[in-house]
Amino acid sequence: MKALVYDGKQAAIRNDVEVRQPGPTEVKVRVTSAGLCHSDLSVIDGVIQWPPPAVLGHEGAGVVDVVGEAVTHVAPGDHVVLHTLAFCGQCKWCNTGRPAYCRKSISNASQPFTVGGEAAWNFAATSCLSEYTVVQGVQCVKVDPELDLSVACLIGCGVLTGIGSVWNRTDLGLGDTCVVFGVGGVGLNVIQAAKVKGAQRIIAVDTVAAKEQAAREFGATDFILAGEGVDVVAKVRDWFPTVIANVVGSFGEGGVDYAFDCVGHPEILNQCLEMLDWGGTAVAVGVPAATATVPARVTNFTHVERTVTGSRAGSHRPHWDIPLIVDAYQRGLIKLDELVSERYPLDDWETAVHDLHEGKLARGVLTVSAP
Repeated sequence: MKALVYDGKQAAIRNDVEVRQPGPTEVKVRVTSAGLCHSDLSVIDGVIQWPPPAVLGHEGAGVVDVVGEAVTHVAPGDHVVLHTLAFCGQCKWCNTGRPAYCRKSISNASQPFTVGGEAAWNFAATSCLSEYTVVQGVQCVKVDPELDLSVACLIGCGVLTGIGSVWNRTDLGLGDTCVVFGVGGVGLNVIQAAKVKGAQRIIAVDTVAAKEQAAREFGATDFILAGEGVDVVAKVRDWFPTVIANVVGSFGEGGVDYAFDCVGHPEILNQCLEMLDWGGTAVAVGVPAATATVPARVTNFTHVERTVTGSRAGSHRPHWDIPLIVDAYQRGLIKLDELVSERYPLDDWETAVHDLHEGKLARGVLTVSAP
């Protein structure tokens, strides 16, 4: 079968890939569509260290082919969205509704594939840039067969990460204000999640002027074109001055309630902190290099009680959040179709990478096999 394989130096389409049959708790899925995500590219360029050879992809959807004997919630022929949390379902985190904290759901790489007869690793427990993949049953969420899988595939990573960072990691609500750095696939979902929750002002920030239109379509009320010479923090503070008279002090009175770094850059996360109002929250959504640190002022925490929180893939509860998102989409509350900027055959993955780097895509979708 065909798959995108990383060999330790580069990635290429290979036709000599095989995947084993599922074990008792696993499911074999024929992948129809997969989103191209920055995390896949981070493996190729070395930002994410991953053992080769590895079959890439972690944002996909498809049709169930074979189920293990212990799997009862999906059956052959079901349409499913795949997600990356291969949680155990037994630990205290799983049983208290926080599967993103399950220790089994991270660093659990396995070798269900062979490439040219050599054992090959999966990526993010998913590997959906492959015509077939084998995942844990808990990673499959059944969806309406009428749902376009080339759209539904985006839910498993980019949509969950963006929406979940708002809905699951903050108390953002009616009348709140927020800033979103990075208007890509994840940032657009942060924006629309904030809109659904009732945010009063949503400021999108990006270095690409052409992204303003999409940001506003998804719910942004304002747009800042960042770049050399632009002080984003000062601009935000000018827009949101303090409403309290006779302020004394130097701790940044005024600002927004929430700021989201969807880029994954330490300095941007620090800017998020600096533009917050007292008691505001900065959310780290994008993923920088593993050694990156944040150059933050401690008085932001000790004197004005600002907070930095992390969001691992939106801290999602997949079997709750995915149906919730699908329902919101079907009722017109959430946009999904508009996230798909372009569709490409799997063989054209390098064109999709180029377009992503050029800032042309919210999300590019690769057609892996026939629907």
